[in-house]
This record gives sequence, C-alpha cells and structure tokens, in this order.
Amino acid sequence: VGLIRIPAEELLGLPLATEFDLRVGDFVLAVGNPFGLGQTVTSGIVSALGRRGLRGLNFQNFIQTDASINPGNSGGALLNLRGELVGINTAIFSPSGGNVGIGFAIPAEIASNVIDDLVAYGAVRRGQVGITLQALTPELAAALDLPNTTGAVVTRVRKDTPAESIGLREGDVIVSLGGETINDPEAFRNAEGLVPIGQAVDLRFYRDGEAMELPVEMAETALTTAEGEALHPLLNGTSLRQLEGEMAQRVGIEGIVITDIKRGSPAARAGLRPGDVIHRVNRQPVATLGDARELMDSGSRSLVISVLRGARSYLVVIE
Repeated sequence: VGLIRIPAEELLGLPLATEFDLRVGDFVLAVGNPFGLGQTVTSGIVSALGRRGLRGLNFQNFIQTDASINPGNSGGALLNLRGELVGINTAIFSPSGGNVGIGFAIPAEIASNVIDDLVAYGAVRRGQVGITLQALTPELAAALDLPNTTGAVVTRVRKDTPAESIGLREGDVIVSLGGETINDPEAFRNAEGLVPIGQAVDLRFYRDGEAMELPVEMAETALTTAEGEALHPLLNGTSLRQLEGEMAQRVGIEGIVITDIKRGSPAARAGLRPGDVIHRVNRQPVATLGDARELMDSGSRSLVISVLRGARSYLVVIE
C-alpha cells in the first residue's frame, strides 16, 4: 500500500467498510487493470474471511473472493454493493497464473491502519513480543504433558523485550494471542504483526502442563535492515537485511541475509557474497540484526560467521 497526496479539488473520498460489515456470501466488485487492458470491473462473492497460510506473505488476514482477479488487479479496490471499500486486491491462488476463482484482498481496516502509520511515521510499524518459536509436534506435546498437539513452542526469549518482561521462558507453549488461536509459529507471527504497537493483549500458554495467561504489550519490531558497520567495524561496506517472507520459508532457518557487499572490504576478502545467509556469529545462533549486534564485540579483531549459501553451509573468519 502506497500513500500519495493529490493536489486536486472536488474529489470524493471512497468510504471504508469495517470487517463487521462483511460476511461470507456478500456480493463484491473487483476493480483493476487486468493484463493491462484498462479499467475493468468483475463481480463475485466473499468466499471466506480471515484467510491465512499463503506462501511468501508474512502478515495474513485476507478476504477470499471468487470475483475474477488477474495480474494487473493488484492494488485495485474490492467494493461492496453500497460502494464502500472492503478490501484492496492483492493476490491470487492459481496453478496456471490466471484466474481460477480464488483471489485475495487486504481488508480495508488493515489498509486503514497502514495508511495511519504512513501518515504519522512515514513507514509501517509492526509489533513484536520478542521470541523465537518452533512447531509443536505430537512427541513434544507428550513430553511437555500437554492436553493437545497444537501450538508454538518458545525456543528463545530475546533480551529487553515484552516476552522477557512478563517472564516468558523457553519451553512455554503458546496457544493463543489476543484471542487468536495459535496452531503454529506462522499463526503467531501473523497475529503478532497485526496488533498495534503499545496495545496490550492476552497471551495464553502452557508451562509444565499448566495453563497460564498474562497480558503482554506489543513493542516496535527491531530494524529489518542495517549497514554492517553499525554492527561491527569488520562489516564495513556490507548491507544486511532480516531474513523473512518467502525466502525465510525456503531457507528454513532464521538469520540475516547479505544484500550488498563492497569489493575489497574485509567481508568480501573473506569470501562472503550477496545472498549469503548468516545464521551464527561466534558460534551463537542469530535470528535478528539485534542478535548480531549483541554477539559482535566491536573491539574484537575477528569474527567467526556461519553462512548458508544455497544448500551448503560454510564457516567464515573475517579479520
């Protein structure tokens, strides 16, 4: 979603509907420019609400519709029959690349929150609890004496985060956040990212087989990009980005990816390349840029970095 200012008069604002105004089965119209043909309107119904589980997309709470949506519809309006904006067309599920009656739109309420952030801060701010998770398997559930096999297991609690402040521990199994059922780590990341910063929500989890519930206040997500010299002088000339989205799912690990590297820099001389994924620093796991900052002693004269390149892992020493 982009925000632009148009110096014009006599324009009418499109009214926004809320999620409570929309139900499965409601008729909707999709406006867009499919295949570059020009403005086009198609019709359909709301097939589902709160749709999740699409690959490569981090925060998901989509409206699903069978209104014909094709390449070129993205960014177009999804309207109800009262002319209110209910969503912004975003993606399709298609084995062929064309419309098969499964399209997705961002709800207008979420788009409105994004617009508010862009106006106030110039960027979208996401909340975080400050934990790393893994999926709960039946074997883990049995070992942890849990009544069910759905949830997400806490594998790490980061320093100076809301999770640490409420006393969350490794081994706790999260089953609900803000009333949203948590079946796996992806569901938690989605629920976490949709809660406004500063808002407190109830976190329900199991510890040693006992159900517990605590309020947790969302904090701003840490930086997702950084220049290497901000982490350590030996990384001067290197640009880094938090590993997320489709690439994170494909790689299957947490870490940070090198997006650019200056020729002749210490990192380049050590053999690092753009696209390399750093997942350990000085033999300690790294999930975020904040983790890397904590583990890199700025006074040290060398760094030992574990790198994933394609299907192979390397140990690199930067001096």
